[in-house]
Amino acid sequence: MRTDRGRRGFYAAGWLISAGVMAVTFRMWQLHVREVEQRAEEAERTRDEAAQRRAMEERLRIARELHDSLTHSISVIQVQAGVAVHLARKRGEDVPPALLAIQEAGADAVRELRATLSVLRSEEDGDGRGIGQLDSLVARARAAGLPVTMTVTGAERPLPPEVDQAAYRIVQEALTNVSRHAGHACASVHLHYAPKTLSIQVDDDGKATVTGTRPSGPGLGLVGMRERVTALGGRLQAGPQGGGGFQVRAELPAR
Repeated sequence: MRTDRGRRGFYAAGWLISAGVMAVTFRMWQLHVREVEQRAEEAERTRDEAAQRRAMEERLRIARELHDSLTHSISVIQVQAGVAVHLARKRGEDVPPALLAIQEAGADAVRELRATLSVLRSEEDGDGRGIGQLDSLVARARAAGLPVTMTVTGAERPLPPEVDQAAYRIVQEALTNVSRHAGHACASVHLHYAPKTLSIQVDDDGKATVTGTRPSGPGLGLVGMRERVTALGGRLQAGPQGGGGFQVRAELPAR
């Protein structure tokens, strides 16, 4: 009987020791897994920081290139236009509208360039341009000789910053294309606020055929416009209309 009890005690002690070893082993395995996860997280964080640093360095390089290559040229255009306007007024002559448009476009280009450089040099995106500035954009287009009408339908409401900026840039690029490629044309801008989307449509009645003044393939402006819309999860259609003219239509999520 004593032998059986001794065996049972020995077996019980063995099970206890085995359970203790297993518990310690499991705990050590947990600590090892946690250490591996922490190392992986630290490595991922280090890679992200390095990627952000490289991206910031590239943005600063682009900002320097833009400043060195464009600022001087735009300033020269603006100064020369201002001198021409001054001389015309000094002689008592009527200032040509095209010259005034050049002067205003130069000033606007300087503002746009400064805003772009500020964005490139900062860690935040966005340049403050949005639907609230569309009236002044349309006014500048009219001053440059492009007849433009703008209508807004639906319940207006604040938009996400990236959608607000994208809407402005889409209208800006569309009107720029009309001025460059449509010849003597009229343009219309229509914004429609739906419950979940914002629709932007820009139409013109200029030449949109291959024999017209427009390029037959999509320009960089349309490519950039499509990239901007796609990045927001929206849709873009751009092309000649059946009855003549050109249409740009974008639909952006605006929840």
